[in-house]
Amino acid sequence: MTRVMLKLVLGVVMMGLAVPAWAQSRPLVTEDPETVSPGQILLEAGIDYSREAFFPVSGLKGNLMRLGTLGLSFGVSSIAEIQIDGGLRNRLSITNRLAGPLARMLDITGDSTADVEDIVVGAKVRFVSESVGRPSLAVRFATRLPNAGNESGLGLDTTDFALALAMGKTIQQVRVVGNAGFVILGDPTRGDRQNDVFIYGLSVARAIANGAEVVAELNGRANTRTGTAIVGTESRAAMRLGSRLTRGPVRLDAAVLFGITERDPTWGFTTGLTWVFNAFTVK
Repeated sequence: MTRVMLKLVLGVVMMGLAVPAWAQSRPLVTEDPETVSPGQILLEAGIDYSREAFFPVSGLKGNLMRLGTLGLSFGVSSIAEIQIDGGLRNRLSITNRLAGPLARMLDITGDSTADVEDIVVGAKVRFVSESVGRPSLAVRFATRLPNAGNESGLGLDTTDFALALAMGKTIQQVRVVGNAGFVILGDPTRGDRQNDVFIYGLSVARAIANGAEVVAELNGRANTRTGTAIVGTESRAAMRLGSRLTRGPVRLDAAVLFGITERDPTWGFTTGLTWVFNAFTVK
């Protein structure tokens, strides 16, 4: 299975005498190789909705609302940034309960369940700058922490590690971005087993007016194990189509999403904002 992702021309806007670095990809999930400028913080916040989301480990299926999704990126040098991503509250309106290996651990009353989002801590380092004849290249590594519990049915209580290469190139008003790498996913049912999953993406985005862009992507992961995948580590894929509007240091975004595999949500949407500001001095 492959993923094709479309990504956007990164706008460079004046903020006083400073230049914000639009290095992140809201409302998309593809990682751009460009990093936040030294001493700046990029703050992302949004709301996501997914129709018929499925959690195979707990067997829960329903409509998922992610409230207060948050992302922070700190520019620590001209080529590196530190990233922290998470969310305040995930709420699933349960429409069906299917068999799941950890369904017996659920502690749910009523037809809904809620929990926090798992926190992801990572870093990105750009080692090749973009030029006329070559794309920019960066490596990103990240660890997902088990903040959401399996008692709610929304968490796996596993710690995962991802390593990926990001590539980006701007051609006139179009920017192409690609990601490829691997993520080590722990088995939520056994502590002595893991699944190494291939993650990938390719995106293209276009500026259509001053500060306005249209974006699209096809993004996901592919199981690499022979035979049946470990429950909770199966292949996933989703396509997103949206737009972004930049005004000064703030960027607004919105997108719709469509699931590709039978385990993905049928459709959903996301909306949010990104704010870049000067926060500290890097010497």
